[in-house]
This record gives sequence, structure tokens and C-alpha cells, in this order.
Amino acid sequence: MSRAEAIVERLHALHPKLIDLSLGRMHRALAALGHPERRLPPVVHVAGTNGKGSTCAFLRAIGEAAGQRVHVYTSPHLVRFHERVRLAGTLVSDAMLTAALEEAEAANAGEPITVFEITTAAALLLFSRVPAEMLVLEVGLGGRLDATNVVDRPAATAITSLSMDHMDFLGDTLGAIAFEKAGIMKPGIPCATGAHDPEAAGMLARVAAEQGAKLLVRERDWRCEPVPGGLRFTDARGAVDLPPPGLPGPHQVENAGIAIAALRAWNPAWLTEDAIARGVAAAEWPARLQRLSGPVADALPPGFELWLDGGHNAGAGVALAAHLPAWADRPLHLVVGMKKGKASVDFLRPLIPFATTLTAVAEPGQHLAMPVEDIVTASGGVARPGPTVTQALARIGREGPPGRVLICGSLYLAGEVLKASAG
Repeated sequence: MSRAEAIVERLHALHPKLIDLSLGRMHRALAALGHPERRLPPVVHVAGTNGKGSTCAFLRAIGEAAGQRVHVYTSPHLVRFHERVRLAGTLVSDAMLTAALEEAEAANAGEPITVFEITTAAALLLFSRVPAEMLVLEVGLGGRLDATNVVDRPAATAITSLSMDHMDFLGDTLGAIAFEKAGIMKPGIPCATGAHDPEAAGMLARVAAEQGAKLLVRERDWRCEPVPGGLRFTDARGAVDLPPPGLPGPHQVENAGIAIAALRAWNPAWLTEDAIARGVAAAEWPARLQRLSGPVADALPPGFELWLDGGHNAGAGVALAAHLPAWADRPLHLVVGMKKGKASVDFLRPLIPFATTLTAVAEPGQHLAMPVEDIVTASGGVARPGPTVTQALARIGREGPPGRVLICGSLYLAGEVLKASAG
């Protein structure tokens, strides 16, 4: 464990809850730190249920393709906490993160604050001190009361796909969830968003009107669609022809489009069509339909492919299922592990018809892993127990011809698999 990660563990003692949505503690901590949130580069603030990380990856890649320095704040991390903070294109060093966390902890003076809030304050402190041309800021949970929602005048905002998730914090309807996500909208600031269920779309439109935000909706204000050889993005400024996105899956067409729509609405001087094209092609994001190599993949016989995706809710299940017809040429083996409390039935339902086999797993180090027997029950008895990834892959490799294996269902599971893949 690094010094910074040891401090994060210690900070858990400052608040009895891991999640406690409120902005009061953040405002107090930031005031004690001299208001770093007021000294940031131009911010693109990204909320949504699914696709936030991918949209952030497209934003970063486009900025960097234009030669700009880009800060990025994302969560959760998969392997190391440092993945959450990227300073001007480079993951934060342990020394810099440790110093910022210690400074934030001292300024907080022992007052109640959640771990996500104080680590967000430390990240904003770093972003305020290291020069950059853009900060891509991903919401942690929700939007309206999320710790990142302390920037009064972002350059642009974006709201990605909405789905039923975190209902205990955000509400049990799509309208209620959309209301919370729409809390990042700001007066006079453009907000790019995709295609949504009518209930969610109606709520986003209502909040945009109340806030005086300019809502840019897919198919009304912009389009992004596959064409031979790649994609075509179109908005009021015209059309841009693009190569295929660096992130696979049909759902990435919308994520790329949201990123482009937000940037073109902001319209910084450095944004060119060439930068957009090169950035879309170069975007990378771990555990989003990621092809794996290394020790875990090597456990499968020759001819097998091993893929990893962190999708874990109903919307993610639908998005993954939309990609699976492209894999119909070979047997598909799903290896699923989930977090306790997630709607496993809704995640699995669209995927099961494509699976040659379905195996339920729970890794020893997986945070809040759902018991294997619960996943089997959620599958209607279709799944068989692994009970671990290693055991599941060994059995799949023995049983039939070479095929594809997709490990999915949890970002925490994805993190454990990536640790093992790194050796």
C-alpha cells in the first residue's frame, strides 16, 4: 500500500458513512483550503449512470490530440487510487497525492467529511496548482449533491446514459434519477446529452429550462452515427467525418458524440476537426470491452479471446447485449461477478440469450462481492458456480472449441482481474 492509499484508509474515520450526499462539508473544506475550485482550468463536468468514464476518455483524448494539457478526475479506481487523478496527462505521483491529502486533512481539522469529499478536495487543490487547458471532471454519484458539483461556471457539462442504479440515494424512478444528474447544469452553460427515455428526457428539459442551461440533445441538436469507414458527427456547425472510435461497442458512438457536442458548444480555440478525429480514434479506457492479455488470458487454451467489461446495471446490460451479435461467429462464455445490492436480474436478462455458458464468480478480494448463489438465482438457474475466475476459465477451456470469454458485472471484479493480469 502506498503512502497516499494509507492516508485514504485513515480518512475513513472522519465520517460514519461512505456516501452522504451533501455539499455543506465540501464548501467548508474548500474554504479552509483557500477555494481551489475557483482557480481551475476550464471544466467539462460529466454526469450519468453509464458511459461517464468513456465520455471522459473521449474528452481527454480529443484535448490531448490538440496538444493541450488535460487534467482528469474519475472514480472509482480499478487497481490503484492514483488512477483517479491525472495531472496534465500524467497519473498523479504518490508524493504529490500524499502531500495534497495531508494538506486537505489538516485544513479539515478533524471535522466530519466523507472520504470521497476530502479526496475530491485534495484533487481540486492539485488541479488548481498544475497548469492545464482543460479539466475533465467526472461526477462520483448523482450530480446535484455530489462533491464535484462545486464549480460555478464550467465551460460545458455532459449527461450520459441514464439507468436505474443507486436508487437508495437517487430515487426509484428515471425521472428522479434524471433530476439528480441534471443538478450539474448551470445557467448559460451548454449541456450535451444523448437519447433518453421520455420520462428522463422530460426531466432534463425541465431542469435545463429552469436553470437557463442550453440543452443539446442527440437527434435534435446533434447526431453521431456509423457510416462506412467510421462515424459522422453533425451539429449546427456542420458535419465531421471520423474514424472508428478507439473504444469498441455500439454504445460508444453516443459517448463519443456527447463528448464532441460538449466541446463544440464550448468551442475553445484549440478545437479542430483533426483533433476530434484523432482523439476519437485514440481514446482508451480500462475495463470497457477491453481485450486482455497476460497471465489471466494465458490460462485459456490457444484460440480463445478474453474480454473484460465493468458494466454492472440494467443499462450496462442492454449496452453490452447490443454488441454481442457481432460476436455470434464463436461461442460466448459469460463470467459474471457483481456487487451486493445491484439489480443482478436486470443486468443479466438481456445477456443470457447470447451466452453459450454463464458462470457466476466472486473473487476473494472483491469488494462487497455478491454471493455466487445469489447470481445463480438471479439467472433463473442458468448460471453455474465458478466459484472463482480461475476455476471458471479452467472449466471453459476444457469443455469446447475456442470461443470468447467476457468477464463482467462489477468494476470491483474488473479491478481484481486487472491486478491478476498485470502479474
